[in-house]
Formats: sequence, C-alpha cells, structure tokens
Amino acid sequence: VQLVESGGGLVQRGGSLRLSCAASGFTFANDAMTWVRQAPGKALEWVSSVTLIGGGIPYYSDSVKGRVTISRDNTKNMLYLKMNSLKPEDTAVYYCSKGLKTNYPRGQGTQVTVSS
Repeated sequence: VQLVESGGGLVQRGGSLRLSCAASGFTFANDAMTWVRQAPGKALEWVSSVTLIGGGIPYYSDSVKGRVTISRDNTKNMLYLKMNSLKPEDTAVYYCSKGLKTNYPRGQGTQVTVSS
C-alpha cells in the first residue's frame, strides 16, 4: 500500500485548498478511504471518509461539515479533499488512509497552515 498526499500549503483564514492522495499497491476501487489530520501536539483526528458503495457515500466530522467535500476518482486511484472557509484551527498535517474511519495505513501527510 502506498499513499502519497499533496496539495497542502499556507493560506489565509477563509481560503481554500484541495488536497490530493495518490493511491497504489491495492485495488483502490474496492476500499473506503479516509482523511485524518494531526495538529501540533494533538492526537490524530478523523476528518472525513468516503465509501465505495453507492458512488461513494461521504461522511464528515462535525468540525469540518459544511466546509469540506471528499471525493474519489476510481479511474485514477485518486482521493481528494476540497476545503473551503479554512480556519486557523484547521492547521494540521493531513493524511489519507485506506479504510473507513481508519488512520492506518496512511501516507506521509501534507501540511496545511491557516494564518489568521
């Protein structure tokens, strides 16, 4: 299993980013996928998951609901997280992981920093 995240960066409060995760080494279309994040000094936090059935049913944590959209492209083995209205408390390293509401295995992460 290999998961490679990208798309992070430094944005101002209220800005947007789209994170990407390139998956390989397993049958991507057969697995639910998840985004988790880890803020400095804090535990891993589940952010969002998308199932493989029904075209991909999304689930969101209360902390991001209404501001983020998870999506997947099974033809490209790609997972995405579009984040809008970013807040300083969204600052974290974001990881994609294989499975539903899981945090392992996961990639190396991509840093998102939101300035106030």
